[in-house]
Amino acid sequence: MKLYLREHFLLILVQLIQCFLLIGLFWLDGYRGVGVSIYAIFLTLLLLAAFLIYRYISRRNFYQRIEKPMESLDSSLEVTESAPISVALDQLLISQYRLYQEEIQKAEDRQDEHLMFMDRWVHQMKTPLSVIELTAQDLDEPESSSIREETERMRNGLNTVLYMARLRTIAEDFQIKPVTLSKLVHEVNQDNKRFYIRNEVYPQLKEERLRITVETDEKWLFFLVAQLIHNAVKYSAGQANQLIISLYERSGEAVLEIKDFGIGIPVVDQKRVFHKFFTGENGRKYRESTGMGLYLVKEVAQRLEHRIELESTVGEGTTVRIIFSNTQNLTSM
Repeated sequence: MKLYLREHFLLILVQLIQCFLLIGLFWLDGYRGVGVSIYAIFLTLLLLAAFLIYRYISRRNFYQRIEKPMESLDSSLEVTESAPISVALDQLLISQYRLYQEEIQKAEDRQDEHLMFMDRWVHQMKTPLSVIELTAQDLDEPESSSIREETERMRNGLNTVLYMARLRTIAEDFQIKPVTLSKLVHEVNQDNKRFYIRNEVYPQLKEERLRITVETDEKWLFFLVAQLIHNAVKYSAGQANQLIISLYERSGEAVLEIKDFGIGIPVVDQKRVFHKFFTGENGRKYRESTGMGLYLVKEVAQRLEHRIELESTVGEGTTVRIIFSNTQNLTSM
């Protein structure tokens, strides 16, 4: 209604000015019939009001459609009415919708090509890394350990790139099934054994209840735990020689907790550590920080419908928890 009045404001104003101009001309010409003049004004306004009401009723759907935000892209395909301007608007929106769909399809095709390229490239790079690691075993120390340390760092970086590329299509990659947390933690620890030894930080597993089982995607949960452990070890090296991985239940929910005793996170950075590319004060001290690790952890956890809790004190350490809801905790069922 407001849009309609704004559009016809000038017409209403011109009609009123024209009406009073005609009466003024008759008055200057010597005609003094006040009653007739008022009746003429009344008829003019009545005809104007009838025209405006008819026009609004006949094009009400058109104006409502323009004023109302679209709830979905398919809304642009709706037909309003048979008025010429409405038909023209419908045709414009349909052509715009088709053009938009074509551009979206092109963008998705480019994204798929990029994802396929990244996937193949990462797997191709892992082969020469494995060859380098095997070759390094025949070298003397400390050269052998140094080369294997760098190749392991490269492998972790490649895995981060791969998971980042897959994040857009993560829902298509899910395989939800029962996962025993203690078994998964042992696999993560085994996979990072040399990383623990090199940094002289060793994990301690505490499980209040045997075989806590949750419903999740094993591969993506492995990535979450490995990423959190890498952070815990990196920021504990030189500060403490252990980290504690605890498995327990809390109010019917399963909890996987990783606690380190490293440098901790400043309070001002704690709300932003899950933001993309945010490194914070600690990131400036540790040049290897990319600001993507915890961002990926948060994104993947949300897609898996797990919660992430973080507590930290500077100089005392950091505790991160992965919370599995009551419906995901199969142990309590």
